[in-house]
Amino acid sequence: MTSNGHWVTTWTAMPQLTEPGNMPPPPYAKEDLVLADTTLRQTVRVSAGGPRFRLRLSNAFGGAPLPLTRVAVALPLDGASGVNGIRPGSSRPVTFSGRASAVVPMGAHVVSDPVAADLAPGSVLTVTVHLSEGQRSSALTSHPGSRTTSHLATGDHVDAAFLPAATAVDHWYLISGVEAWAGPGTATVVLLGDSLTDGRGSTTNGDDRWPDRLSARLGPDVAVANQAAGGNRVLDDGLGPSALARLDRDVLAQSGARRLVVFEGVNDLGTAEPTAAAQAGTAADLIAAFDQIVLRTHACGLLVYGATLTPFGGHDPYDDPLGHREAARQTVNAWIRTSGRFDAVIDFDRAVRDPARHERLAAAYDGGDHLHLNPAGYQALADAVPDALFR
Repeated sequence: MTSNGHWVTTWTAMPQLTEPGNMPPPPYAKEDLVLADTTLRQTVRVSAGGPRFRLRLSNAFGGAPLPLTRVAVALPLDGASGVNGIRPGSSRPVTFSGRASAVVPMGAHVVSDPVAADLAPGSVLTVTVHLSEGQRSSALTSHPGSRTTSHLATGDHVDAAFLPAATAVDHWYLISGVEAWAGPGTATVVLLGDSLTDGRGSTTNGDDRWPDRLSARLGPDVAVANQAAGGNRVLDDGLGPSALARLDRDVLAQSGARRLVVFEGVNDLGTAEPTAAAQAGTAADLIAAFDQIVLRTHACGLLVYGATLTPFGGHDPYDDPLGHREAARQTVNAWIRTSGRFDAVIDFDRAVRDPARHERLAAAYDGGDHLHLNPAGYQALADAVPDALFR
């Protein structure tokens, strides 16, 4: 590898403990044994590219060592996300410290050897894994909110053009990152968020979350690592560890990371009691947490951008008849805008709120539940990010 380049994280999926409803369907999951003699084919859309790349596979939440029998990468048919087929002649074996297989210890991840093949910016990559023994555990690491279709089949079909008799699921399992060898001018921006960044309300296999749209707009010199998960919170564990707990793993440890965007906190307000005291306390705790995130991230040399919290008025689970949650949201947003702690502010609230009722999303951007956005809303978020922050 040339000396004038470096590794950048060009795609991520935040590792999570798989909930029972998101486990692989039968026969791929049994009691204390998952993915036995199973081939798993998944697609990911990278941001930056390079002449070589490597994979990261995670066993962060597995209840036993994870034996990977064979892994290969390829280009999908028609370059599309979520497809079963791969382009003939494009498959390449993936090795780990020169070996064709690897065992990932509990709580750990493994990084592959570099694959010497051009990875075009914005392209889709197919990752195919065979586990001959499976994982002898009822706990599995995944990212349920993939908004991308994966395929499972019994037997070893790593090199097959199509997985035979495949079962389709809209989750990612085991894969947690792709790194590309990029020029010195390329850097990674990490997005720390919840379902609004994970893309609930976006199009399955459409790659139209706001991070996808932002990546397309910023071009090949900015790698985008989407470290968000639906239901995630800043202060407490929920669906996945809290933002405070996962900051080191999901942000500071990412290759080539130079910037962080923090866009999270709605679920903290929504799950706190809807009383004036509880909401005021949660707002104060969120502000202290954001201050800690800035402090810890600055210590590692990254710039930190704060994004204002978007409206959720009318969202039934976070019902706010007395306006205490909205008051807390306004308190947090005022601090994000005026404290000066962030290196820059991205005003997502202003970009998608109803001009006449600031506590609600604009109808054109509302995904239907008054909290999540539709693709037009996610485009509006991407458009609200100033280009200058990444130049």
